[in-house]
Amino acid sequence: MTSLHSPLEASWPVTLLAKAARIRLVALDVDGIMSDGKIYFSAKGDELKGFNILDGLGLKQIMAAGIEVAVITGRSSPLTEKRMRDLGIPHLMQGREDKKIALQELVSTLDIRPEAIAYMGDDLPDLPAIRYAGLGVTVPNGYWLVRKHADYCTRVSGGEGAVRELCDLLLTAGGKLGTTLAPYLEP
Repeated sequence: MTSLHSPLEASWPVTLLAKAARIRLVALDVDGIMSDGKIYFSAKGDELKGFNILDGLGLKQIMAAGIEVAVITGRSSPLTEKRMRDLGIPHLMQGREDKKIALQELVSTLDIRPEAIAYMGDDLPDLPAIRYAGLGVTVPNGYWLVRKHADYCTRVSGGEGAVRELCDLLLTAGGKLGTTLAPYLEP
């Protein structure tokens, strides 16, 4: 079998891959990262939001590769709780406006140093956590100041597979992308 590489790998700088190779925890915002940032309400007031299925499988792949996953969101939503439970994400912190403090609380219990954290967010409440993490990631539809401070901006927008792009970056940097994809190519 031929070696498998992400088509984006050639565009990832060596310094980015080096930072990504150290990651042991990925912490994510929800609205604007795992979703497109839009919140829909039905006539009855029910909240609706869409999650990209590509992101979900990518998260399962990095968890299988030994990377912890956490979600830190300023809002509280039963939809988010259900999606994270369905994905098997063990760390969900909702209603947390200060994402950096929430992230610091989490990593103190996991004994993970800041340089081993990737944080992905898109707006100002995410900026302190992005700056704290060893790998700060955002999306092209994120706020301009967040893009300015992030180590990496994905090619695709939040809710369109941006989390999966980050997962592929981490798997590539850790030398695990080929192993992760191989079972899908078996005859």
